[in-house]
Amino acid sequence: MPRSNKQKLKLNYVIEIMKKYTDEKHTITIAEIIEKLGEMGIKAERKSIYRDFEAMEELGYEIIQVHRKQFGYYLANREFETAELRMLVDAVQASRFITKKKSNELIRKLESLTTVYNAQVLQSQVFVTNRIKASNESIYYNVDRIHAAIQENSKIAFTYFDWDVNKRKVFRRDGEQYTVSPWMLIWNNENYYLIAYESETQQIKHYRVDRMMAIEMMEIRRDGRKAFSNVDVAEYSKKFFGMYNGDIVSVELCCDKEMTNAVIDKFGTDIKLVPQEDGEGFNVTVQVAVSPVFLSWVFMFGGQIKIVSPQSVASELVNMAEKFIKDGSEQ
Repeated sequence: MPRSNKQKLKLNYVIEIMKKYTDEKHTITIAEIIEKLGEMGIKAERKSIYRDFEAMEELGYEIIQVHRKQFGYYLANREFETAELRMLVDAVQASRFITKKKSNELIRKLESLTTVYNAQVLQSQVFVTNRIKASNESIYYNVDRIHAAIQENSKIAFTYFDWDVNKRKVFRRDGEQYTVSPWMLIWNNENYYLIAYESETQQIKHYRVDRMMAIEMMEIRRDGRKAFSNVDVAEYSKKFFGMYNGDIVSVELCCDKEMTNAVIDKFGTDIKLVPQEDGEGFNVTVQVAVSPVFLSWVFMFGGQIKIVSPQSVASELVNMAEKFIKDGSEQ
C-alpha cells in the first residue's frame, strides 16, 4: 500500500496496535505507538496520537491511562473476553466434524481477536493433534452449503459413504446421488447431522454431515414442511445418540463387518482394523474407558461386537448381562 494511503488510515492502525499489544497487564507508551507506526511507514507525533485516542473513544473504545514507571495506555473493552475466546477454542478443539487443518486455522483466527500475550496463552492450551477429528476436509464448507439451501428453500443432492474394514470410503447406492429436502442441522454426540425429508419414501431421515460429499444446491423447491411442523429436535436427537467414561484399558474387540461404521464412529480412523480370515469381520484393539456405559455400548449390538481380552473386562460384560436378565425376570 502506498505510504500516503497508509497515512490516511493511521487511526485504523492505532486501533490495531491497541488491540494487539495492550490489556490491563500490558500498557503501551505514546513513544512506543509512534515507533510501531514508523515501522509500518506511517509518520505520527504525540498530539496526533492523543487525537486518535479521542476519536477511538467517540467510536466506543475505552482507553485507560495508568502511571507505573511512566505513563502508559491500554484498551479496556474488547469484542471478546479471554475466557470467551478460551471457550470458543475449546469448542473448536472438541468438534469432531472440524478437521485438524480447519481447527488450527480457526484457532489462529480466534487468537487474532486478542493481544499477542493472550494469544500465546491460548496457543499453549491447544491440543488438536491427538484428538479424533473428521477426515472429510469439505465438511467445513458443506455445512455452509446446507445452511444456504435451507435459507433458499431448495433441495440438495449429495453422495454418501461408509467406512470399510480397510478404512476406505465405500459410497452407498454405488455412488448414486441422494436427493433430499434439508430442514435442519443439529449438533449431537460430537457430530453434525442433517435432518431432511426424503420425498421418495415420505420419511424424515438424518445423515452424518462428515459422510456427505459433493453437496449441490438444486433449483427445486424443498418439500416436507408438514412432516416437520411438529418435530421436536431435542426428542428426535435422543432417539439416536450417547457416550461413555471410566478407567482407560486396552481392549481387543471382535466385530462383524457390519460394525465398521460403529467402531470408527466411536474410536476414529487412526485405529488398526485387522480383517478376519473368513472375511466376515475384523478385530481391533482400542484404548477405552471401561465402565457400565462402555459395556452397554458393546451389549447393545447384540453379539456383533464381542470382547476378546482382557478376560476381566469380558467377565464384567457377562456379569452385567446376567444382572440384566435377572432383573428383567424379577419384574
